[in-house]
Amino acid sequence: MSDPSNHIDARFSALKKAGKRAFVAYICAGDPTLEKTIDIVLALEKAGVDVVELGVPFSDPLADGVVNQMAADRALRAGASTPKVLKMIADLRKVSQVPIVLFTYLNPVYTYGYAKFHIDAAAAGADGVLVLDLPPDEAAENAELKPTPELRHIQLIAPTSPVERIKQIAAQAEGFVYYVSRLGVTGAQTEIASGIAEQVEIIKSATEVPVCVGFGVSNPDQAAKVAGMADGVVVGSAIVKLIEQNGASADVADKVGAFVKPLVDAVKSV
Repeated sequence: MSDPSNHIDARFSALKKAGKRAFVAYICAGDPTLEKTIDIVLALEKAGVDVVELGVPFSDPLADGVVNQMAADRALRAGASTPKVLKMIADLRKVSQVPIVLFTYLNPVYTYGYAKFHIDAAAAGADGVLVLDLPPDEAAENAELKPTPELRHIQLIAPTSPVERIKQIAAQAEGFVYYVSRLGVTGAQTEIASGIAEQVEIIKSATEVPVCVGFGVSNPDQAAKVAGMADGVVVGSAIVKLIEQNGASADVADKVGAFVKPLVDAVKSV
């Protein structure tokens, strides 16, 4: 059920009323530093980004491609940690109410303390959590895996999932569904995947939760095409690559904002 006090729910509700698609941006928290991450998030918000996915840096991010793996490594080397990421979100909340999803793996969550992580994340101001390697079957059958009802637990759906499993996962979705448009790990691609519209239609037949599509979108043309088939578009690796190239620059946040703005505009024009 939608809750207007949750920033994710409120944003998608407003977008639906306006007939607009969402733009979701992924960056790794702490890359290049936690202080600059706040500046980058503010630049993303200014560019019109609707939801920010913050990667919690982890030493073994198996679902991520090399660009995002290197970002996690840079963040860890710069001193980022799970407690520091949550503190950074609390600081960010003093100046921004942009919807925030924590993009993470079970290992750092359990290392922190499973319930404590969720409780502290909600207290810091996060709106959702996407745990990449938490099987949806486990989450559905074990109430203790959802200790904070105020956090939206974002579900991933893969292109190889059978129709019945897609409907099962979609039926328990919260916040939005993240449809992974291609096999493999994260990373920019030269062409968008095939079959997106058909898969999104199957997902939407089983849930009223918005469906956002990601994995590989890297330019305005791709973003517009995907936006025409879904409720939102996720862009990550292309942004993270830009941060890698400009992390030492004082104006890295401005450069990220300038790169993302045409992508946002393309999505909003659909």
